[in-house]
Amino acid sequence: MLMSANQPHTRPLGELENASEFVARHIGIEAEDERRMLSVIGLGALALLGAAFSVHPVQFLVSALLIGLGSVAVQILIPYAAHLAPEATRGRVVGNVTTGLMLGIMLSRPVSSFIAGFWSWHAVYGVSAGIMIVLALVLHRMLPARVPSARLSYGDLLGSMVRLARTTPVLRRRAFYQACLFGAFSLFWTAAPLLLAGPAFGLSQSWIALFALAGVAGAIAAPIAGRVADRGWTRPATAFTMLLTSGGFLLSLVVDLGSTFSLILLVIAAIAIDFGVQANVVLGYRALFVLGAESRSRLNGLYMTTFFLAGAAGSAVGGWAYASGGWALTASIGAGLPLVALVYLATESD
Repeated sequence: MLMSANQPHTRPLGELENASEFVARHIGIEAEDERRMLSVIGLGALALLGAAFSVHPVQFLVSALLIGLGSVAVQILIPYAAHLAPEATRGRVVGNVTTGLMLGIMLSRPVSSFIAGFWSWHAVYGVSAGIMIVLALVLHRMLPARVPSARLSYGDLLGSMVRLARTTPVLRRRAFYQACLFGAFSLFWTAAPLLLAGPAFGLSQSWIALFALAGVAGAIAAPIAGRVADRGWTRPATAFTMLLTSGGFLLSLVVDLGSTFSLILLVIAAIAIDFGVQANVVLGYRALFVLGAESRSRLNGLYMTTFFLAGAAGSAVGGWAYASGGWALTASIGAGLPLVALVYLATESD
């Protein structure tokens, strides 16, 4: 068996961002339709079943890779929703879809820990597979068909993504802004459980799962950000998200760690960081999706690939920083990343 039945197991292989978002860059182009989305979801469901019944490390690792590939379906759904939404409410619609995405990311940690605690880590993947199958049936029934207008070959589409990255300043800016914030986000959620389980707090896995639930409150940022973007307030709202994210890390350094008050401040910091990061990703979507329907999915693929790679790097830096300098170094790096983005934002012309 790969791991003990009572060991909570959540989001293996660094939450699979690398595999998932690498494929998002290639699948999230102008050839998406209902059939492709359902095929990707089906792949994810089969992979989850493979993980649920795995009894050997190699079998589990192969399943984990395929789970990452299957999870890219959401990156097809976001530009799909933007295509269906009218211009006046596009930010709100994208914000609503992104709320579901971020709720899934945040809830996966505590929910999978609770499921693993009551049954086993195998059950986490079995339940997830069932949910994916139900989702595929619902989408098959509800989604309208979309026939993409682009008729480029696959190679031409990939080449066009390079040209888009080179010739679209707003893409480069929004990707860099979100890369800094999402890197800080991943750094926080890598190091915070280590801090909570360490000698300062000594919390159990169940209590750490409850702490992660607090961060879900930040998901309300997505629909709010969508409405703000629809009003044309993207730039000041972007600056606010950067300051809020940085401030969350600084708040966690106000008092010495280990007290009840410091734990409360850490919970507030988690909510602030999640709010800032989730609001900024929606502001970025809104800025990109007004550039034209014919390139929305390619823009989405480039945008998501960039900041999820930064998220993977943030996870690595978070583990190193906590091991090397404790929470003080970790929080200092986390606070600095959004400020780097803020400096770059200051160079943005009106």
